[in-house]
Amino acid sequence: MTDPADLSLDQALPPPGCPAHAGAQEDAVALSGLEYQQTPSQLYRTLRREHGAIAPVVLDGGIPAWLVLGYTEVSYVTNHDELFARDSRRWNQWPSIPPDWPLMPFVGYQPSVMFAEGPEHQRRAGVITEALEAVDQFELAHTCREIAEGLIDAFAGSGQAELMSAFAHALPMRAVVRLCGMPADGVDTDDLVRDLRISLDAAEGDDPVAAYVRVMERMQRLVKDKRNNPGSDITSRMLSHPAGLTDEEMVVDLITVIAAAQQPTANWICNTLRLLLTDDRFALNVSGGRLSVGQALNEVLWLDTPTQNFIGRWAVRDTQLGGRHIKAGDCLVLGLAAANTDPQIWPEGHIGPENSAHLSFSNGEHRCPYPAPLLADVIARTAVETLLERLPDVVLAVEPNELRWRPSIWMRGLTALPVSFTPVVQ
Repeated sequence: MTDPADLSLDQALPPPGCPAHAGAQEDAVALSGLEYQQTPSQLYRTLRREHGAIAPVVLDGGIPAWLVLGYTEVSYVTNHDELFARDSRRWNQWPSIPPDWPLMPFVGYQPSVMFAEGPEHQRRAGVITEALEAVDQFELAHTCREIAEGLIDAFAGSGQAELMSAFAHALPMRAVVRLCGMPADGVDTDDLVRDLRISLDAAEGDDPVAAYVRVMERMQRLVKDKRNNPGSDITSRMLSHPAGLTDEEMVVDLITVIAAAQQPTANWICNTLRLLLTDDRFALNVSGGRLSVGQALNEVLWLDTPTQNFIGRWAVRDTQLGGRHIKAGDCLVLGLAAANTDPQIWPEGHIGPENSAHLSFSNGEHRCPYPAPLLADVIARTAVETLLERLPDVVLAVEPNELRWRPSIWMRGLTALPVSFTPVVQ
């Protein structure tokens, strides 16, 4: 097979007018503007019942794709890079995609670890892995507790707070920017948080492409600063790695690291707090139950995983998957949330405190690189435990059915988590 790094966009595309989905998309479901956005599990059940493990869908702008719903099928796709690869230049739909397409930050090819394949991916992922392995997890937990304490101090005296914006969203971003060698506070960091959120999970009226450009500009400044003044941080370790990443490679790979650490971890924290505050199984032990926090974190990864769907993989050649004929260049969206709840694999009640076989960090060579899931767990667990220790009588300030999820098929997170508690005298 031709090395993807040697492919130009024109070489990677089939001839214009290729009937990639002739007939297959007649009953496809749109993955935008869904009535199921508050309850995507209902959508996945419907699609699984009507189509099986592989469902035809259309993305924003009527662009056809396949949604992989089955646990076995997602595992197969992610473990067979020779059939389902990451280089998006293979996509047979590029002639139909406008430059301002909302999902462009997800699929527009860049020379990053996200789209690299084979030895190049191993080289780039190896740099990130070694930089993350040098992070002291005990020191990270101490840092996260310090950040959490400061955030809680800002609202503890009022007896009420909106935890998504004031706590869950802010904490992982401050932690990861500090790990990367940036100041944890300030307008620059706040702007970066906002732009990352827009580029990953844009709301109506947002411009995800422009937001992503601003994120890139901020990372370019960081790389330049660390080349001149290295320190004990992830950025400096990546820059000094023998692989010798260029500035361009550093920028796009740093964005990958920060984006993967921030929004999913923020939603993991908030979704776990929601579960602890609304589910009677946890309510009795929540004020001091560290074990219940661990169980809740794990259950969220199974049932309300922050990354619901991931775009994607592109078929290297014509092949079969789940009884479907997949054509070369077709796009496959990984239905991580659907796979986690696949009834063909897991009977009801399969989720236990030791069962971590979920696909929330994906699978295969392109999964979230070790030890990133462990670091995310440190951040999320420390955040939740610190909040419950500081505010032991915290309760929801609204009825559980009044909570609203962000209208996204990609990320699973609340728009807000309002709570009340006994004011803490500083």
